[in-house]
Amino acid sequence: MASTLTLKSGTSWTDAWQRCLAVAPEAFRDDRVLNLWNAAWQADGRALPATSPVDGSPIAGPPRLDAATARQAVRACLDQHRAWRHVPLGERRARVAATLDALTQHRELLALLLVWEIGKPWRLAQADVDRAIDGVRWYVDGIEPMLEDRAPLDGPVSNIASWNYPMSVLVHAVLVQALAGNAVIAKTPTDGGVACLTLACALAAREGIPVTLVSGSGGELSEALVRAPEIGCVSFVGGRDTGAAVATAVADLGKRHVLEQEGLNTWGIWNYTDWDALTAVVPKLFDYGKQRCTAYPRFVVQRSLFDEFLAAYLPAVRTLRIGHPLAVEQPDDPYPQLDFGPVINAAKAKELHDQVAEAIDRGAVPLHRGKLTDARFLPGQDTAAYVQPVTLLNPPPSSPLHHAEPFGPVDTIVLVDTEAELLAAMNASNGALVATLSTDDPATYERLAPQIRAFKVGHGKPRSRGDRDELFGGFGASWRGAFVGGELLVRAVTQGPAGERLPGNFPDYHLMP
Repeated sequence: MASTLTLKSGTSWTDAWQRCLAVAPEAFRDDRVLNLWNAAWQADGRALPATSPVDGSPIAGPPRLDAATARQAVRACLDQHRAWRHVPLGERRARVAATLDALTQHRELLALLLVWEIGKPWRLAQADVDRAIDGVRWYVDGIEPMLEDRAPLDGPVSNIASWNYPMSVLVHAVLVQALAGNAVIAKTPTDGGVACLTLACALAAREGIPVTLVSGSGGELSEALVRAPEIGCVSFVGGRDTGAAVATAVADLGKRHVLEQEGLNTWGIWNYTDWDALTAVVPKLFDYGKQRCTAYPRFVVQRSLFDEFLAAYLPAVRTLRIGHPLAVEQPDDPYPQLDFGPVINAAKAKELHDQVAEAIDRGAVPLHRGKLTDARFLPGQDTAAYVQPVTLLNPPPSSPLHHAEPFGPVDTIVLVDTEAELLAAMNASNGALVATLSTDDPATYERLAPQIRAFKVGHGKPRSRGDRDELFGGFGASWRGAFVGGELLVRAVTQGPAGERLPGNFPDYHLMP
């Protein structure tokens, strides 16, 4: 099979790059992207080499700024903010709407960049772009009541987000923040997405949106992007270690903040019989190789149901389709239908392989291990960033797979005998973003669900981050600061009445919406 595959026509990195140069020549130069600050594209920063997780080939890397230049960019953004906050809402709406039209026009190019930069299969790359556009359009259509008796912040919003959803998380947030009257700063993720974000910001800047886009290491830029007095709010999406450092900084400064952090999202099975429903949902849980904050990498299963669980789970996990997101039989064939492609880079793949090997060495039982030979690849391509799905029973407490989100296609299963054990295992990471409990008895769900420390708990169905009017937040260490989603996203980046307490998880209070 592998020897017959070829790259889909018109989808090479060179094709995508040439289209970027044609669409936004102000933002792309020769073989590098530019930074955007002080309302101008700047050929500054040290462009680092980068490779695509898809096949290890060279792609554009982030032009990393130093701390001094980042401080200049923040000061310039404050000047933009002071002007933008007085622009009438009608004009802000028109400019954001025009940006959405431009993003729609270049939807396929944005999606193709996501394929090459972060390894998303075509279906999921398009969905990331579409969710950004559709989500922001919902705010454009209904922003007036959300801004009633509210004003922009005193300074711009600084956005630091992970690489996995550049459009539907980062660009979505930036455009809503601007619609609410704030200038915005975005740092490109270190691990990927710089060309996609550069194109999106170029289209926004053309419409007069006051956006700043910079690259650099978190350590070097944090003084400017987190601690600078000019910053009105810090919006962060990422891991707990980095998030904790950001949280300490914003708490010390009393600064408005939205910090979405990872947690171990769990799926509990208790007194359950609808195995066909579970079999149907398992492949969907592996979308994008579980590289998302709302993935479910842990199943907590009633021991007496373990045989039935396996009979439903294993056939489903064996159906997963993995491979090169652009590899087809004939050059003009449709894009391949895949559940996931590579993980974000070869280093992450090695980390996952090492964690699995270590867990097995310390007593975990391997229940399923896919083989790379079953995946769809081009002849001779680099496959270092690919990880086939793995399922382990009872990872040892000493393993990171026991207590942390793997951020890859690795499932772990823990067996329990009592409801108390079920809840303890589902709450293993001191807070999560989502969880699900599969049980036949609605009364059992209603009794147990409030004891699961996740912001959203599904009954036999997965929960997602949500967008438009769906609220989002986290419990425990999975979230710090204001909750978002729907009207709450606007409230998080605007000033309300004196003494207002925003719904969120703050050092001195926790307030549910």
